[in-house]
Amino acid sequence: MTDILVVEDDKDIQVLIQRYLAELDAALHFADTGEEAVKKYEELMENGKIPDMVVMDLDLPPGIDGVEATKRIMKIDRKANVYGFTAYFDTEWATELRDAGAKGVMGRPIGMAGFRDKVKEILGMN
Repeated sequence: MTDILVVEDDKDIQVLIQRYLAELDAALHFADTGEEAVKKYEELMENGKIPDMVVMDLDLPPGIDGVEATKRIMKIDRKANVYGFTAYFDTEWATELRDAGAKGVMGRPIGMAGFRDKVKEILGMN
């Protein structure tokens, strides 16, 4: 089974992601903060469920943002497959996310169906 770690603090977006990725037959693991994302990534690895993909928001609640969470995840696993999914896709902040190790950044304007299709493509599910 495919494991996807979704780092997103907006509960409505979490529900939409869950709804749109339901057809992928993937286990979705959610984190609301950057700190929680790092902890969940470690826990999943310890349980032999290295996430096939991490969907990372940039703007997270006070604490560490998506860039710092990505840096910490990359320290844990240099092969982590992190992709940003954010409204800040065309900013210096998104560039910092790529520099931190993210393989790409998807802009929210692609919509949820476009997001689902991109996730399928990234995971080779087309």
